[in-house]
Amino acid sequence: MRTGACIFDLDGVLVDTAKYHFKAWKRLTDMLGIDFTENDNERLKGVSRMASLEIILEIGNMQLDERKKLEYATLKNNWYIEYISKMTPSEILPGCIRFITELKKEKILIAIGSASKNTPMILERVGIQGMFDAVADGNNITKAKPDPEVFLKAAEMIGIRPEECVVFEDAVAGVQAALNAGMMCIGIGSPEVLTKAHFVVPGLYEMNVGKLREIENVKQL
Repeated sequence: MRTGACIFDLDGVLVDTAKYHFKAWKRLTDMLGIDFTENDNERLKGVSRMASLEIILEIGNMQLDERKKLEYATLKNNWYIEYISKMTPSEILPGCIRFITELKKEKILIAIGSASKNTPMILERVGIQGMFDAVADGNNITKAKPDPEVFLKAAEMIGIRPEECVVFEDAVAGVQAALNAGMMCIGIGSPEVLTKAHFVVPGLYEMNVGKLREIENVKQL
């Protein structure tokens, strides 16, 4: 396989927004009287807003009707938007710009594959909205990871076959979505957590085109 495109999840891979998700969910759980920790928050990585709320209600052993669920999910999102609207380029994670610039020089296409409907705002706030050949996000997909829709949509938008795409993901659900799409996946984070990824690095600061080529060759063996 020769990589034709790299597809990046946004939260936790390119920018540090996980802390804002936690802050907003924590604000909601405190209001509901649910004990919610940073460890619990790990379960929400790569999961849609409504599915995240279901996990939180399960943690709190609480049941709500659909109207209340929608109300609380909207409230959480409003708080999250309040936080991310103040983001700056300083919150781009180390190594991202350098690696993406390298990929572009090699004529490898670059796309976003994120479940977040707030992707355009985040990209604009941190000043990298012009770096991508396509953005597949919660505004043009309907199924949450581990469904492969978001990555297949990104591949379709840039005209590259799934098997020629490499996904960079920090969430278990996202890694599974990449595999379900028939794509190679490089995990961002811990090998103990992202056990199904083809390869794992702690952050994009560890990546370069040379290492990408090495990983391609190993996968083909």
